[in-house]
Amino acid sequence: MREKNLDEKPPVVIDLSGLDPTVNNLPIDHIDTSLEEHSSIDSDSNSRCVPVGTKMIAPGGRNKKEMFKAKRQFVKFRCSVYEKKLLYIKAKRSRLSVSEFCRRAVFDLEIKERLSDDHIEGLKTLNKFHNNFKSIGNMFRKKDPRLSTAVYALAEEIKQQLQKFQK
Repeated sequence: MREKNLDEKPPVVIDLSGLDPTVNNLPIDHIDTSLEEHSSIDSDSNSRCVPVGTKMIAPGGRNKKEMFKAKRQFVKFRCSVYEKKLLYIKAKRSRLSVSEFCRRAVFDLEIKERLSDDHIEGLKTLNKFHNNFKSIGNMFRKKDPRLSTAVYALAEEIKQQLQKFQK
């Protein structure tokens, strides 16, 4: 008796009778084995990927997202051209949409104007000045105490300006 080799796999049998009742056997000649129309498949690779020419379409199509129901009402109001431009500028500065800006203004919520790149650069420079003046004050503390106290006072003044600006 011959023992079965574990590496041998049984042949795959495809029953085509369930697809079309008029077709009992499908000759090998009718099967398209060319990979030219499927450019993503490499013919030299040892791949188990089989190209399929059919596309399945969902019966009902894609499900539509429902609109968020909290903000569905539309409000209009009249204003001058100048007021409209001002609204858009202030909304842009605070990095909010115009509707969100108006909503916050009506309900007296906090609207913070965001800092521009120039303002941020200026704040960084002032912070460096504060740190440098503190270091200079530390260097002259023993040699010249009067100069050291004047430098410390200047550093404190810079720090107070920074704190005012951040509020």
